[in-house]
Amino acid sequence: MKEQTVWDVFQAEQPALIDYRGAVDGFHEKTLSVQKNCLVQFDRNRYSVEARAVGRTVQLHADADRIVVRLYGEIVAEHARRFGRDQVAYDPWHYVPVLARKPGALRNGAPFRDWQLPPAIAQVRRRLGSHADGDRQFVGILGAVLTDELDVVEAACAEALEAKLFSRDMVLNLLARRREPAAPAPSSAIALPLAMEPVADCARYDSLRSMGEFGGTC
Repeated sequence: MKEQTVWDVFQAEQPALIDYRGAVDGFHEKTLSVQKNCLVQFDRNRYSVEARAVGRTVQLHADADRIVVRLYGEIVAEHARRFGRDQVAYDPWHYVPVLARKPGALRNGAPFRDWQLPPAIAQVRRRLGSHADGDRQFVGILGAVLTDELDVVEAACAEALEAKLFSRDMVLNLLARRREPAAPAPSSAIALPLAMEPVADCARYDSLRSMGEFGGTC
């Protein structure tokens, strides 16, 4: 039917089609190996996964609009599904462990282009930009997100900026303080009165020494 477009045929067949009753729970699943660049390929597009999954076999679950990648049942990547060809979906946080070895990639690495960081963290990054080891210091702060959560690191960066001390050591020190256990609440125990109030009387000590004479030396 070369004389008709797909839209023309759809319009003609539409009266005979079954009414749409909601989303269809359909998906495609594949077992893949994660490449050295932290990417997996599906349907002519590539998606990043956490660096710890490199070289391992993962399960990719593709819904109509979402890609989920699992390693031993644990989610190591989640992306909006891309359509078309030769597109790459990056999540910069997947590459943070790699930055510990290559901090210079933070400036020109593909996953970090146009990276939208929370305001306080982004401001610390700009302040450290003038330091000789600014990239390495900032990578140390980013690494803390993997253990302390993003909002906690953002709060620590905001506190450091307020104190005008925005080095890596300052931010990590603030995070360590936040992890310290809270001081115990004051005790509500009732003080009991003593049966014999203490008195500075050496005679009591002498009486104890005399009691020891029955068993030998005191």
